[in-house]
Amino acid sequence: MKKTSMDLTRGSIVKMILLFALPIFVGQVFQNLYNSADAIIVGKFVGTTALASVSSCTDISFLLTGFFTGLSTGAGVLFSRHFGAKDHQKLHDTIHTAVLFSIILGLIMATLGIVLTPVLLKIIGCPEDVYPLSSQYLRVYLIGVLFTAMYNVGSGILRAVGDSKSPFIYLVISSFVNVALNLLFVVVFRMGVIGVAVATIISQGMSVILVFRQLMHANDVYRLNLKELKINREILLQVMDLGLPAALQSCMLSVSNLFVQRYVNAFGSLAMAGVGAAKKIDKFVGLIGQSLGQASATFVSQNLGAKRADRAFKGIRACLIMAFISVAVLGIPVYYNAEIFVNLFTSDAAAIGFGVAMVHVMMPCFYVQSVNQVMSNAVRGFGKSRMVMLCSLSGMIGVRQLYLAISTHFSSDIRFIYAGYPIGWFFSALFVCIYYFAVIHPMKKTLVAQA
Repeated sequence: MKKTSMDLTRGSIVKMILLFALPIFVGQVFQNLYNSADAIIVGKFVGTTALASVSSCTDISFLLTGFFTGLSTGAGVLFSRHFGAKDHQKLHDTIHTAVLFSIILGLIMATLGIVLTPVLLKIIGCPEDVYPLSSQYLRVYLIGVLFTAMYNVGSGILRAVGDSKSPFIYLVISSFVNVALNLLFVVVFRMGVIGVAVATIISQGMSVILVFRQLMHANDVYRLNLKELKINREILLQVMDLGLPAALQSCMLSVSNLFVQRYVNAFGSLAMAGVGAAKKIDKFVGLIGQSLGQASATFVSQNLGAKRADRAFKGIRACLIMAFISVAVLGIPVYYNAEIFVNLFTSDAAAIGFGVAMVHVMMPCFYVQSVNQVMSNAVRGFGKSRMVMLCSLSGMIGVRQLYLAISTHFSSDIRFIYAGYPIGWFFSALFVCIYYFAVIHPMKKTLVAQA
């Protein structure tokens, strides 16, 4: 198999970032398409209550899957640093340690998630009319957490060495498989929400097979040998130092979202269905910031490893500019056509009203979300993963939950709950930007001089 890695330490900054970020963005679009397919097919062919049950589980599933996304993002900084420094032995040892660790942790988390399903649904205040379907869906869906763990670390390795195209291709394949299986299990076999969960697990398993096949057959420095999988204690501590804060950050944000979902659930199943649809739509626009954020972390890490600090700082600025342009191009049409998009998920007029209102509150604020993603990942690229975690949790949990407690006490308007999301983004972005300009940016001259 030919080499697929990409050296981000040379060439046009904008061109290299685009070449790297675009496959991530399109790949995540497909990933969200197959997640959205669950909701669309359930909403159209099973009913509003089934859509509400699947939507109510979204934040719970993110609680576990987000942990591994964060872990792989943090570990990816270490992969990129060794790749940029051309330290192939350390890259090899780090990859094999991270892969084995993710498999072990995936098994543990999947088991805990299945056992604790009733507790998790109780936390979000799942209504009685939705609970039976939510419980069925979640127990089956969480079996796939192991696949999520393996895919995230595998694709994280590929992205860290500059290969964002392969994960994109694999996501496209698994997305089409998921949609086809959804239609088969739900429309033909009438399996309901369980059919949706089974389809997701099968498609996730396929993406894992494809990623690991490439890692094991690659003619490159990141080749994976299953016989050499072992835990290197020193490297594991380094992976955890960078990856665990990002994982805990993602996990705690999901916990925060569980409590936000609890506020939404108090408005009933129609609100749950509408908000679930709006979240799917908002997530597509949010992919811009996520993609450029991942590009920022990898770009900064590789260039710091290659002792090209000046180029790393220029890359951050380029990511911010591209994020601002992209949000306008994608966000404005979504804002003005919100009803059309929400109608894809449900035909219930009341549910559509809840969804459209949420899109209108959230969409103008995605500039802030993009700044938060790019700057947080840039700071993580400098190895300051713990500080990113603190800034994010302060804004997304501390400020957001305080705001929700106060606002819901004085008003029963659900739009105040919607506003909790962008308020969390704003303060998280504010805190991380303050840290960046107060601590990291002043280091620029020293880092450039050391090159």
